[in-house]
Amino acid sequence: MASPAKLNEDQLLVERKSFARVLTLNRPKQLNALSYYMVSKLLEIFHDDEENSDVKLVIVKGNGRAFCAGGDVAAVVHEATEGDWRFGAKFFETEYKLNYLMATYSKPQVSILNGIVMGGGAGASMHGRFCVVTENTVFAMPETALGLFPDVGAAYFLSRLAGFFGEYVGLTGARLDGAEMLACGLATHFVPSSKLSLLEESLCKVENSDPAVVSAIIDKYSEQVSLKEGSVYHRMDLINKCFSRKTVEEILSCLETEATSKADSWISTTLETLKKSSPTSLKVFLRLIREVRLVGVGECLVREYRIVCHILQGHHSKDFFEGCRAILIDKDRKPKWEPSKLELVSDGDVDSYFSKLDDAEGWKDLELPNRFKNLPAHAISKL
Repeated sequence: MASPAKLNEDQLLVERKSFARVLTLNRPKQLNALSYYMVSKLLEIFHDDEENSDVKLVIVKGNGRAFCAGGDVAAVVHEATEGDWRFGAKFFETEYKLNYLMATYSKPQVSILNGIVMGGGAGASMHGRFCVVTENTVFAMPETALGLFPDVGAAYFLSRLAGFFGEYVGLTGARLDGAEMLACGLATHFVPSSKLSLLEESLCKVENSDPAVVSAIIDKYSEQVSLKEGSVYHRMDLINKCFSRKTVEEILSCLETEATSKADSWISTTLETLKKSSPTSLKVFLRLIREVRLVGVGECLVREYRIVCHILQGHHSKDFFEGCRAILIDKDRKPKWEPSKLELVSDGDVDSYFSKLDDAEGWKDLELPNRFKNLPAHAISKL
């Protein structure tokens, strides 16, 4: 029987192929959910490889039918319900530092998203220079249904999408396919899964870290892909009209008004999804995505860390624990949110999630390193 240490090592396969570091998330039965070991090891490898002149680029991929379905929140919830909320805080602190390093990395990261990519999986890929999607890709940020919120810097990259598509994706947890990710800007390339092995082989031969060279190689295997007739991206006018509203209540009201004037199953499904989500999560995320539109990725992650620590403490609401019970543990899919209605979540309640945790002994804001030296233009733009 393998030792615990060996089992941990098997969760992340680390290879050097010529000039490339190839990292494979390897928990296929758990859809490659990120454990604390995995985020810690990834942070260590990315840090070391930035100083290693023999490594010109980093390839990140997943084993099985998922790239990564998110962070292993079940472990975080277990520890928090046992009274140790700081284990979760340490997990998120490490994960957010990894997200920041990826976002400001001096070498190209190529994320190959051939399957499910959700939550923490988006954080481990979207911040990199290149995101390659396929016909198998399914993207979502479903955290509001869990009583959490789209984190891992999602408010940063979603707020940069056209119009108010980011609000729609983050609030509803809507699923996007590869073509939709390419159209909205979450992906840089679409490559058929049958060509991925050839793509990886070519990338490993790159002898420098020039993003233009890497992009040209991916271009050779890329294809133009059309949106499906029923794609949500064809509804941008309606999304912008409703999801540009100032409050969650006004967004719902706009959708309900639209529903009265036209028979549209997408509107009714969107309304149903929003009404099933945690009222607190919806309001916190809408505030967050609006606030970080004009700030850097680091400032976004600092705010997210404050929010997630408040959630883990459970002083204001225990929706995260209730959501995990209903969706992941008991699987009755009937969470009992508290507060149960949007109107019961005041602006002051939302404000509290953005404040420092002054009552938590030894707690500190997320501390991120100075990343201004020798960075390419695309990384500097995120600071």
